[in-house]
Amino acid sequence: MIFSDVIAWASPGPSGGSAAAAKARLLLLDSLGCALAGLRHPRVTAFAQAMRHAFPGDVAIAGARLAPGAAAAVLAAATCWDEANEGLASAHGRPALPVAPLALVARAQGGDPALALSAFALGYEVAGRAGQAWRIRPGMHVDGSWHSLGAAACAAALIGLDQAGIARAVRLASCQIPFSLYAPIAAGMDGRNSYASHAALLGTMAAAGAAAGMDAPVAGFEEGRRIALGLEVPAPVTPPGEWLLEAAYLKPFAGVRHAHYGAAAAIELRSKSATPSPTVGRMRPTPLPGGEGYSRITLSTYAEALRYAGNRAPTAAITAQFSLTWAVACALHFGDLGPSAYTDEALADPTLRALEAAIELREDAALTAAGLRGATLTIGDQSATITGVTGDPDRPMAEAEALTKFHRFATPTLGEAGTAAAIAALLHDQPAKDLFG
Repeated sequence: MIFSDVIAWASPGPSGGSAAAAKARLLLLDSLGCALAGLRHPRVTAFAQAMRHAFPGDVAIAGARLAPGAAAAVLAAATCWDEANEGLASAHGRPALPVAPLALVARAQGGDPALALSAFALGYEVAGRAGQAWRIRPGMHVDGSWHSLGAAACAAALIGLDQAGIARAVRLASCQIPFSLYAPIAAGMDGRNSYASHAALLGTMAAAGAAAGMDAPVAGFEEGRRIALGLEVPAPVTPPGEWLLEAAYLKPFAGVRHAHYGAAAAIELRSKSATPSPTVGRMRPTPLPGGEGYSRITLSTYAEALRYAGNRAPTAAITAQFSLTWAVACALHFGDLGPSAYTDEALADPTLRALEAAIELREDAALTAAGLRGATLTIGDQSATITGVTGDPDRPMAEAEALTKFHRFATPTLGEAGTAAAIAALLHDQPAKDLFG
């Protein structure tokens, strides 16, 4: 696959005021919000502190001062820590995951807002098309693989390389695409969250190599597909001229996208019996439809969701984020599925444990055969069927909802004034000050 035509088209970035430009800004904002929530986790802070030994610099993040590439690597890990960041269905992954951090660090350093936005959009378009072509095998994970091509394009654009230099950077990254394993998730280990960090660093190094005049074969991407994945036939990818980022989804819930349909069904069923709390304005845990018995709860959904997120009895946050049953249990219990569903307190809650254990998973063969996503949750004689959630192609997240999510994720770190300043910076090109708290 040759990326030079995509680079030539996308390098200028989306035109000002266009739908693509507006979506690029929302993707950057959402990525920052997810990263800010992730930066509050002790493991991410420890990661930042450890990185400073090899990559000291002047970017302040998580109590450390890091070189820009290392700061972006820490941001990438933080962005996916709560599994609430964006995705692109046609790529089966998250093109912005290592790309947005590079652009955000550039803004935090006082970089030109227009350059940061165009570099991000370019990186997204390269990564999205790489994801369309790089179809992983069972047992692999998407993060940290084809994303690195987008990171290379973004990093090269940010340091001022021309289109030929950007193409060299992408070729260099194409010859180094690693494949990542799903194994840490199944084992309840959070090393998966470092995969995107590797992609950010690989992209940064590929851009530096390209700036030095290094190069790699044009056919490297195809050779990698053949050797690693056994894919011989060129993959159909979206041609230049269509902004993939316009099709990107923003997540209304934390957790793997496959679990959102079951969670939405749970919230719909729960709303029939829950009452608002007069003290905190949130939904109280209440008796479920059908009473206290948990023996008649069934979730029916499509095969890919069962295969990718069928983890039972999760004991760690990373596994719970990829668990259909945990998502449904938390949504039934709390009327929500946010980062708090994956805290140590939630994972130790005996009520949630009993509820999760009582949920039976079944395949909805009709959904699988039709290639559709959705879920039906049945409790006793009541059921709810969800055929779409916010972020699906026919129901994109509106700016107002994206802002509500950003406030929820960012304000505990930035405060109200800092959150407002971040919104002004990313949506309206105002100066970016203290983006990372």
